[in-house]
Amino acid sequence: MNEIKINRPIIPIARVIESNNRNKVAANPNSDFKEILQSQINKQNEIKFSKHAIERLQSRNINLSKQEMQKIDAALTKAADKGVKETLIIMGNTAFIANVKSRTIVTAAANENLKDNVFTNIDGAVII
Repeated sequence: MNEIKINRPIIPIARVIESNNRNKVAANPNSDFKEILQSQINKQNEIKFSKHAIERLQSRNINLSKQEMQKIDAALTKAADKGVKETLIIMGNTAFIANVKSRTIVTAAANENLKDNVFTNIDGAVII
């Protein structure tokens, strides 16, 4: 008979689900697990902003609409699909440097800040 070996310990579903949802596990463990898994996936795919990027956005009066955030999200996905690690995203008169894997905007520049600027430590660019 073949023996199945598991390299990682299996975590019971009840441990994954928050304690206030434990009663639901017995009733329908599959839907609760799916919901929790989906919420964790969504958290991983959220765009984050570094402290430095937030300061730059505020000091340079850069406000992002929901549509612009969706464009940045799509740009990060395209960069990830091409294997880019650190990307320059140019959107109109605004530029962002982002870490693709962590989906984190590292810095931002707009208008006058773009002139004579050199972007370093990037391995790809997405123009949207």
